[in-house]
Amino acid sequence: MRISAILEQPIQLQGNMANAVVDFSSHTVSIVALVSDQRRNGKPVVGIAFNSIGRFAQSGILRQRMLPRLLRAAPESLLNPEQTAFSPAAVAKIAMTNEKPGGHGDRAGAVAALELATWDLNAKLADEPAWAHIAKTLYPSTSNYPDKLPGVPVYAAGGYYYPTNHNDQLSDELLAYRDQGYTDFKIKIGGASLSEDMQRVNTAARIAGGAQHLAVDANGRFDGATARAYGQELAAAGVRWYEEPGDPLDYGLMAKLATTYSGTLATGENLFSVIDTKNLLQFAGLRPQQDLLQMDPGLSYGLTAYLEMLTAAKTAGFSRKQCIPHGGHLINLHIVTALELGGCESYPGVFQPFGGYSPQCTLTNGRVIPSDAPGFGLEQKTELTAVIAGLLKDAM
Repeated sequence: MRISAILEQPIQLQGNMANAVVDFSSHTVSIVALVSDQRRNGKPVVGIAFNSIGRFAQSGILRQRMLPRLLRAAPESLLNPEQTAFSPAAVAKIAMTNEKPGGHGDRAGAVAALELATWDLNAKLADEPAWAHIAKTLYPSTSNYPDKLPGVPVYAAGGYYYPTNHNDQLSDELLAYRDQGYTDFKIKIGGASLSEDMQRVNTAARIAGGAQHLAVDANGRFDGATARAYGQELAAAGVRWYEEPGDPLDYGLMAKLATTYSGTLATGENLFSVIDTKNLLQFAGLRPQQDLLQMDPGLSYGLTAYLEMLTAAKTAGFSRKQCIPHGGHLINLHIVTALELGGCESYPGVFQPFGGYSPQCTLTNGRVIPSDAPGFGLEQKTELTAVIAGLLKDAM
């Protein structure tokens, strides 16, 4: 059992929108494929994943450093101790050979794409959905898997700033999500004045059926004074949570805000390592049983490292129900389902071809159930079909 080839391709995100900090029209994503020597129906079994959404492809890091390391490695070194499956942890470790500690930026996403593709490959070899494979692998003593999943809570993320953005456009966007079965939503703030943003919040809250169904995200835009000014208005409005008000590494700002903001704060999507998570939990003043953690496996070295983050969160008094990963795609849907986390983000209208779920996933009354396709089911996502076919055209 071995990896015979590793493929990577940068893919342009579709859409022309922005949050308070960045314009996503130029962003890209690295999609990778681990081609194995195992065959099903006359074709090699291939693990596919990507490095999550909202940043850039890591083609150089992958092709110049990490892919050669994995292809040079002894085949058995990429397998689990029983030599019965590929080891996601071993793949991540070998990809990081000769890398210095620290520098948890694009490198973390590059490793994550490879590590998550290993989970997809193993699930396909076992002929089971990734959520079931992850659960069985991590918790082998738990054998009672339900025949029918209850689904996990999901919210539709949108409400970006478009070139011709108006409240009518925001209304149309959220109404479309509501018609699809979403009951909770998240919109952007910080790209307009406080008064304009609160008009957007009030518009979205009416569509959501109350501000308790609406989260807001400042994407790290604010200084302390602005964060507190927004916090005063948002607390009065009663939004579900107030996300990333200041720079993600400004733990002091967050700690001060937590002493005055009575509602729920959310952060973590821009932390890419276990040690960054531990520092957040120690210094940012986050409140167990109240605030939310949004670290994303696809941006932070993969599921193996994310499990260590969950352990750190538990040690700090946070439950798994307070962990709602950033990302809004199929990979994190399976992870949230397997680990029984607090909920899942979805991008039903933006960040194609990666955002949102496949038609085979079931969405009802704000809960989503992954399909029963082997692996993460990326091949079922209509927008990704041609992308995956192009990636694999010379490997199949």
